Amino acid sequence: MACRVQAGELARADQHQAEGAVAAAEAALAQAEGEASVALLQLQALAGDAVAAPAGARPEADAEPEPAPAEDPPHPALAALQDQATLAERAAALAATQSRAHPELALATTRDRGAAGERYGQSVTLALRVPFGGGARHDGRVADARAEAAEAQAALALERSRLQAERRAAQARVAAARTRLAAATQRATLARETQGFFEKSFRLGETDLPTRLRTAAEAAEAERQAARSRIELAAAISAWRQALGLLPP
Repeated sequence: MACRVQAGELARADQHQAEGAVAAAEAALAQAEGEASVALLQLQALAGDAVAAPAGARPEADAEPEPAPAEDPPHPALAALQDQATLAERAAALAATQSRAHPELALATTRDRGAAGERYGQSVTLALRVPFGGGARHDGRVADARAEAAEAQAALALERSRLQAERRAAQARVAAARTRLAAATQRATLARETQGFFEKSFRLGETDLPTRLRTAAEAAEAERQAARSRIELAAAISAWRQALGLLPP
């Protein structure tokens, strides 16, 4: 660039514009590296020293594998509610079969004497209490048990509906993210090819410097958009797997 300015092929203003673009890019790179270092330190503080800094190459977004079409295991949240509903139903069935309370056996001992100076005598009393009929207390217990079972079943159905809606929404977000990634990848490819055309044209003296810088900036922006789209797709797939209750591979 400086040689072409000295040879009179480019104006000094073009050189200043190019050097300014380089300085801005270096500043943006330094800021990104600083933010990456801070994020890595925060991750190490949470996960321990097992998280190592990437060596050399830039890290790419490594998406989790998409769930298989037949991969739909029971969600852990549903499993807990299902257990509660089953326990409540069994409690209601047991309360309905117990028409009366259990018999009660009582054993008591007494120690007394008839008059002063006599020896104390000890007696043992054995009592058996057999309740007849259920009555209002039994009906109340049955009603409470059935109400708890109905409440548990309603909570299970509500959670199942919520998870199904969340799964459909997560799958739709994955499809939209995949579409955006395809468009961003195509844009980045076209921008790189356009940049190559103008680079060659600039070397031949057929294109001015501002046009070359503009095409380079457009290509860089397209690459950044494609990288963001890959990250968004990876995040959408991860959210989809979480909605299905799948563990990370």
